[in-house]
Formats: sequence, structure tokens, C-alpha cells
Amino acid sequence: MYAAAEDQGGRIAYVHRHNRRCAPVILRRLSANLRAQNWTAISIELIVVIVGVFIGTQVSNWNADRLERRKTERMLVQLRPELKAMSGYFDNAREYYATTRSYAKTAFSGWEGDPKVSDEQFVIAAYQASQVIGIGTSGENWALIFGAGQLQNIEDADLRRAVSTLMSSDFDTVNYPSVSTEYREDVRRVIPDALQAAIRETCGDRADRANPAIVRLTRDCRLDLPDDLAAAAATALREQPQLVGDLRWHLAAVSTLLSQVDAFDVLTRDLTRRIKSN
Repeated sequence: MYAAAEDQGGRIAYVHRHNRRCAPVILRRLSANLRAQNWTAISIELIVVIVGVFIGTQVSNWNADRLERRKTERMLVQLRPELKAMSGYFDNAREYYATTRSYAKTAFSGWEGDPKVSDEQFVIAAYQASQVIGIGTSGENWALIFGAGQLQNIEDADLRRAVSTLMSSDFDTVNYPSVSTEYREDVRRVIPDALQAAIRETCGDRADRANPAIVRLTRDCRLDLPDDLAAAAATALREQPQLVGDLRWHLAAVSTLLSQVDAFDVLTRDLTRRIKSN
């Protein structure tokens, strides 16, 4: 395809060179006919000039459009790594929030006074249940990549529609603000800073070595805290029973985010497939 385009570009360049060579000849003949008042020849020469200018302008416009389409094609190809990364985030989000939900289950048991849950496990679980991640992108990023002009250069209507749909989607629904709830804020006001730091250092977010964009959360966290320190933190949490309701609301927000993740994942994988087949 590109070889054919380059061949066509050579022909276009030839047309422009031919027009530049012919223009002075036509002008000299036009001047001579004006002096001789040869109106028939003058009319013919004017028509030739007008047609030549028209054809030259059309060829130039066609060439510019062709270059823009090629630019758009290259941009679509370059989008594939970004789309792959997004799909990876969606898979990671499901795993990450399955871990925080498991911690939430333990935290609920801690508030209920389940003897199977130690004070240390309770405090760790209450904190880890508040952990969140976000996709770190927005519709503005897509708009910078693909403006309205670039969209018009996508000839495949279904592909154009798929890009437009993803561009105009509200990425805030799968980002931090949607899960930055009161529980996340309030539980961190109750747990002492030293304990929070210890949990983050030992069991906090860990970037995947193969793909730093993927963040994982330790499923089984053990700190071996002094009994009196763990007991004091657990007591402080139990003295805030409203945190139980806040945690339920937080889990509902996470569930909403995950439903949006599923919807975005469908759009992303569909766009990836269309780019590959285009």
C-alpha cells in the first residue's frame, strides 16, 4: 500500500513540475495574443490556465488528505500498546479489588468480635480494605491523541465509531475519585501513623517486575506487632462503629468501579480487534 502511495506521490510531483514549466510559456502566449487582440486564443489560454490551476489545487488537496490518512493509520497502530496496557489494568483491577474485598471480610469479622480474628489481623484488614488503584488516564488524553480531524480520517465507520466511543467515555468512573470514599479517609484517621507505615512497607502496593504499571496487593499480611499496640489500635477501631457502614458503602463504590471496568474492557478489546483487522 505504501509503495503504491509513494508511486502516486511521484506522479503528483511530476504534475507540479510540469505545471511550473508550462506556466511561463502560457503567460508569454497570452501576452502575445493580448497585443494582437486575438480574443479566441486569449479565451482558450485563460481556460487552460483556470483548468490547470483547478487541477493543481485538487491534486494538492488530494495529496494532503492522503498524507493525513497515512498519519492517522500510523497513530492507530501506535495505539495498540496503550490499549494493551489498559486491558492489563482492567485484569489487574479485578485481582486487586478481590484482595481488598477479602480484607474487608476479615475486618467485618473483627468488628463483630470474632475470636478467630486477632487484633493484628483486624487492624491490618481494616487498613488494607481501604486500598485503591486507578487507571491514570482520561478522555482529555485521548482527545490530545485523536482530535475531530483525525477521527474524520478513519475510513472504516465501525472503527471510527469505536475510537469515538472510547474517546468520549468518562474515565473518572474507573479512577481514584470514584473509590476515594469516607471509609478510606476515616479509617486512616483512627489507625496510628506508625502502624499504617508498617503495613504499607511490609504489605502495601507492589509494582509487578515485568510490568511496573501493574500493581498488586499482598494477600496475607503479617507484622508480628506487639500485643498491646495491636490491641490499642483494634479498640480504637471498635469505638468507631460507623466505620462498618462506611466500609459497606466503600465496597459498593468498588463494585460500581468494577462494573465500569468490565464495560471499558469490552470497548478496549473491541477497538484493539478492529485496529488489528483494519
